[in-house]
Amino acid sequence: MRCAPILLLAGLLAVALGLPGCQSAPAERPDTLVDLATVQSGPRVQADELNGALRQQPGNVALLSRRAALRLAAGQPTAALRDAATALDLGDGDNEGPLYFLQARALRMLGRLPEALAAARLAADNGFTGPELPLLVGETHLAAHDYPAALDNLDRALRLDPDQPAALFYKGLAYAASADTAQALDYLRAALAREPRQPEILHQLAFLYNAQRNPEQAVRYATRGLRLDTASGALHYDYGRQLELKGVADSAAWYYRRALVLDTTQYRADYRLALAAGALGQRPATIIPHLARALRRNPRLPEARALLAEALEAHNQLPAALAQYRLLVAENPGNAHWTFKVWKVGNRARLLLPDSLRPALLYYPGPPRARPPAVESLPPLGGLPPS
Repeated sequence: MRCAPILLLAGLLAVALGLPGCQSAPAERPDTLVDLATVQSGPRVQADELNGALRQQPGNVALLSRRAALRLAAGQPTAALRDAATALDLGDGDNEGPLYFLQARALRMLGRLPEALAAARLAADNGFTGPELPLLVGETHLAAHDYPAALDNLDRALRLDPDQPAALFYKGLAYAASADTAQALDYLRAALAREPRQPEILHQLAFLYNAQRNPEQAVRYATRGLRLDTASGALHYDYGRQLELKGVADSAAWYYRRALVLDTTQYRADYRLALAAGALGQRPATIIPHLARALRRNPRLPEARALLAEALEAHNQLPAALAQYRLLVAENPGNAHWTFKVWKVGNRARLLLPDSLRPALLYYPGPPRARPPAVESLPPLGGLPPS
């Protein structure tokens, strides 16, 4: 990714007014701007325009390659893969490297990471040598959580293009995932110096500074990001988090709710709203939806499952609470508290069933006790006369 510039279509209409007063001007209708959202243009339409030519020349590798690239640019990776495969089957040795690279990009877009890496190797084997290749391979390894391989390939990309902002950005993410926050911040700031209007870089910087509990730095980047992208749920979350760290809870909650309106995948906003509601003693019905959504996105949030189970129990949703307590036992084997909760809530849930469907109540034996030592290991009794 070299962070692609946002293309702006600006239609500037200059209307000259001020006709001479002695003339009667005809009634004029105001010029109407065309709704650009309804204008068909861009790579998808350009790809469709090649259909007729390919019907006449189905074996034209150049046209197939062009349409594959346009399909990929239009967000149609499956169609791009079909065209690339057809072009490769037709066998144009001079163009195979770029076609395999296009396949790798399409497979990465589809989340098929091992296949994307295999296609990237074929691209290299067939002479594709641009910095885009190690960049793609590095980002794919990053998505697969293979951070050493990601860093190796991103370094290769930077040797070929030292000012590549995407490689610097992904290196920052790899170091952040490896818990090397200082290196992560250095690379993200370097990426921002080369792409100062990229909201995603600003979000990652704000997020990391919040994670360091440094809201004074986080607010700088979150504010800059929101000026560039007012519809970013991630940046609204970042801004809310720095407010929470400063103790401005009401304003933080507003930004968390706004983040969820803009982007329902911002599970951390749900989590923070649930924690705040619990701390204020709000009703379980307020807490349950936030925690349920957050756990669907990240099952390992600290204390979230315990809070959800207890909220469901308090709200008398016993079967749902029992399911959460059972997960807690599976995650914490041997924990006496969660084992007791499974027994207690399980029996309460059984009592809600009709008599004909109700199984016998379970007996809770209590926590396991230490077994007495074997007779052979008991110490000899002293003071008794010999037999």
